[in-house]
Amino acid sequence: MSVVRVPPVLRAEAGGAREVRASGATVRELLEDLTTRIPALGSRVYGEGEIRSFVNVYVDGEDVRTRDGLDTPVRESSTVILLPAMAGGSLTPLTGGGSRTAEPPSAAAWPR
Repeated sequence: MSVVRVPPVLRAEAGGAREVRASGATVRELLEDLTTRIPALGSRVYGEGEIRSFVNVYVDGEDVRTRDGLDTPVRESSTVILLPAMAGGSLTPLTGGGSRTAEPPSAAAWPR
């Protein structure tokens, strides 16, 4: 079984786990196994036979979209990372307002 690293944004679906295990010789097989084992997590990253468009999947540090996609081989010793794309920003440029300098959060805002 391969180690699948779960980012904080998806940990609720994985029961709070930072890592889970799944098996498969390819990314497709691994994601299908993950969907069977942990349906809430699997459905957030994989559906209708495809990796969701807002999710990046890395096998041993390489983006599967630059390799063989769902047919990318996965070894039992592989580490698979699920990384949802993050979006954000400001509508300020669209509304014609000026930009402002970002301020770092106070030390109290950092988790302990």
